[in-house]
Amino acid sequence: MGAYTADLELARRCAAGEPAAWEHFVREFRPVLYRAADSLDPNGGAREIADALYAELYGVRGTDAGAVPRSLLLSFSGRSSLATWLRAILCQRFVDRLRAQRRLEPLSVEDADPTRVGLHDRGHPADPERGRYLALITQALSRTVQQLSSRDRLRLSCYYLQELTLAETGRLLNESEATVSRHLARTRRSVRTAVERELRDDAGLTEAQIAECFASVAADPGPLDLQPLFTTGEVKPERSA
Repeated sequence: MGAYTADLELARRCAAGEPAAWEHFVREFRPVLYRAADSLDPNGGAREIADALYAELYGVRGTDAGAVPRSLLLSFSGRSSLATWLRAILCQRFVDRLRAQRRLEPLSVEDADPTRVGLHDRGHPADPERGRYLALITQALSRTVQQLSSRDRLRLSCYYLQELTLAETGRLLNESEATVSRHLARTRRSVRTAVERELRDDAGLTEAQIAECFASVAADPGPLDLQPLFTTGEVKPERSA
């Protein structure tokens, strides 16, 4: 049996419409989708895509009259974790929307080059952009995160790296859930802006390339390891008096 047998069974039960399975799915995986959405678009636009994705996961009716609703979860094969699979679908939906918005825009020389590998082929081993995007994101993130205050780094580490809840993070830092959420949103916007600026000014990427850079790395981070970004200068959480 595969390493993701439990995920595969959960997907099967959800596709079959079992209420208890859906309750578990929403409780465990809604935060996963929202975190992925926020990494793609800090302004909240990707959350709309995440919410819309639930209709497909629950089961959408085909175009033919009388067609039986079919859940997108039936496509989950268990070759990766369910969380990874969901993030990849969300990222692809996000990229599809970006491309739809750009459809009427004039093609640049680079976009018009038929030899350039597109984002849909990012998993191909010969994709030259995959390694470049990963290196650029790693360098930009490293420099940006190290410029944050130690408290902001700790908060990000607790919530995103250690996957603590807002309440658990708040208890560690002696902050309310609302305060943690507000600071995370502020820091997330700051990091995104700084990374985008570096990709634009230092790496020379266009706005479209920056969007695809974020989307491709979020969908498949590969060897991207965030742990070292948060361990330079260990920070101890404050305790209540």
